Amino acid sequence: MTTRSPATDRSASVTLAEAPMRQARNSAALWTATGRSRGHEVVRRRGFVAVDGDERAGTRILIQEPDLDPGELAELSELVRRAAGPVNAEDPFGSTDLSHLSMRHWQMPVMLRPPGPVDAPALDVIKVRRPEDLRAAERIVIEGFELTGFEPYRPGELFPTTLIEQPGVDVFVALDDGVAAGACVSVVDDGVGSHYWVGTSPAFRSRGVGRAVMLGSLAPLADLPVTLTASKLGRPLYESLGYTVAAPSTWWASTPATP
Repeated sequence: MTTRSPATDRSASVTLAEAPMRQARNSAALWTATGRSRGHEVVRRRGFVAVDGDERAGTRILIQEPDLDPGELAELSELVRRAAGPVNAEDPFGSTDLSHLSMRHWQMPVMLRPPGPVDAPALDVIKVRRPEDLRAAERIVIEGFELTGFEPYRPGELFPTTLIEQPGVDVFVALDDGVAAGACVSVVDDGVGSHYWVGTSPAFRSRGVGRAVMLGSLAPLADLPVTLTASKLGRPLYESLGYTVAAPSTWWASTPATP
């Protein structure tokens, strides 16, 4: 059985060469929505977007162009130096050197899936509408990604209630016998979808939960090109779902990262 999205009749086209730019824009849309939901300052420049958070949420920097000018790099560097908490920077172009800030770095591929049919998930997957389901998704992501900066747990700190009210942002939960077992966030921006925080509760690993939550959240996006940035462990799953590597991205972090 396959599912196609009734949400749009327009099928956008994105090439592999365009995927890093589209991922950059989509990631900025997610973190701008998250920052606004948390009440954190959002800094927008031609070459980057930054969400300047507190000591627990930290600062997120999204490189938007492959050619930051000296002024932008200087402002970005100052944001990193005065950050109240951990700093994570995403560079889908792999072109901005932040080594002068003593940040560690690694590479992960930007991947692209063209519009196409999506198989039905083996588990029930729901789009989150109720606060209690959002809290369940939040706990899954914190535990699954080992986000120790968000412990002790404070409800609504990672996923504020108003996050799912932001245009284009949806949160999904996979249920195993009625128990929340996996979660992810999807974002649609300018005709392109993307996925974030694809996580499984430790108690439900190796049971197909990650595949289920991806399929369930892909179904509404079946008529759109979809990008994501893949971890080493996640890449085989994404390739099996029709994603192709477009280009390497570089991630920088002052502490263990929160993808």
